[in-house]
Amino acid sequence: MEANRQTDWVARSLRSVWHPCTQMQHHESTPLIPVSHGRGAWLYDHQGNRYLDAISSWWVNLFGHANPRINAALREQLDMLEHAMLAGFTHEPVIQLSERLSDLTSNTLGHAFYASDGASAVEIALKMSFHAWRNGGKADKQEFLCLKGSYHGETIGALAVTDVALFKDAYGPLLRAAQTVMSPDARQAEEGETAQDVARRAAADVERAFQQAEGRIAAIIIEPLVQCATGFAMHDPLYLQLVRALCDRYQVHMILDEIAVGCGRTGTFFACEQAGIWPDFLCLSKGISGGYLPLSIVLSREEIYQAFYSEDVTRGFLHSHSYTGNPLACRAALATLDIFAEDHVLEANRARAARITAALAPLAQHERTAHFRQRGMIWAFDAIDAAPGFSRRFFANATRQELLLRPIGSTVYLMPPYILNDEEIGILAQRTLAVFEQSLAG
Repeated sequence: MEANRQTDWVARSLRSVWHPCTQMQHHESTPLIPVSHGRGAWLYDHQGNRYLDAISSWWVNLFGHANPRINAALREQLDMLEHAMLAGFTHEPVIQLSERLSDLTSNTLGHAFYASDGASAVEIALKMSFHAWRNGGKADKQEFLCLKGSYHGETIGALAVTDVALFKDAYGPLLRAAQTVMSPDARQAEEGETAQDVARRAAADVERAFQQAEGRIAAIIIEPLVQCATGFAMHDPLYLQLVRALCDRYQVHMILDEIAVGCGRTGTFFACEQAGIWPDFLCLSKGISGGYLPLSIVLSREEIYQAFYSEDVTRGFLHSHSYTGNPLACRAALATLDIFAEDHVLEANRARAARITAALAPLAQHERTAHFRQRGMIWAFDAIDAAPGFSRRFFANATRQELLLRPIGSTVYLMPPYILNDEEIGILAQRTLAVFEQSLAG
């Protein structure tokens, strides 16, 4: 009975749903997994098979599925207010969330602007930067810089500052070109170089770009500490310090995309804290709602806000989304922040991360892995000489071992929720090793 039900859900989905980031024909050989429910770190299908969600369902689920504390907060909010437009109105959850996020930046960043997804947050930051310069009498500042291999989303503006050919090339004619600069990816270290040396070389490339286009660059956008979608390229915090100083010197806005790397993922609540700097714009999404509801936020400095403050409507930031500042999503985010504070999550994660790193030692030392790396609650390594089709093969083999893992090319990464116990850590490490060895050959 359950097997028939499972097959029926798959067939119905293939007929009616266009799945994201997917060549749909591949599901002829790699069947969909219809999820019935989730509990903690696990997802379950209709036959009772379970899958350890080792990538937090695309990096969003921080505290487990069906988290009772977030559930309770949402139930309470449902009985008060599900949604109200944020133009001309306001409400308690959006005010409280804005205040608390600003407090987390020591009130350096505030005036939170809301949307529903990460790409939309990037669009907002790009538009704000351009418009703020124009309002300030510097209308020539219209160009943007991004890092080689960068990924910031798949809407038109976000794609323009993305440098992943697979996502970008098909839409090239639609995009306004951005200039790319060297990535500070520590894997590029030459003999005798450190990660900080690579950071200095990359920052020097930024300065060259600033000099060559001086007076025309509005902003540089960076995913701080870890460039996730390009294969989890990690860099030293020194890079952010150097680029912040360059932005100040050449009057260029710094946009930090913390959509994937914020909310404690790199070991501090905001990744940029490890460099001791703040950007002009900070984009948040994914984990901020605990993986419950679509929500994204752009935090900006006071001077950005003041550049728009006027009696003149055309100087205002008129961007809008219907569900901007949705009360339910904001309440989920407030519950998420409560868990961070009440459970001392960042401190607990340091101990948890050490246990996971120790458990992954056989992979770190494996003769077919390179560049084993870790930052906070992110782990990655590169497969050496893997046969073509490695990532799809790995994903399929992993599901048979009760794991949800989805490599990017030949890079295997782990971004588990912040709740794994010792038994689950053991399962994750042992089975990832088994799946890796099984997937190397064609």
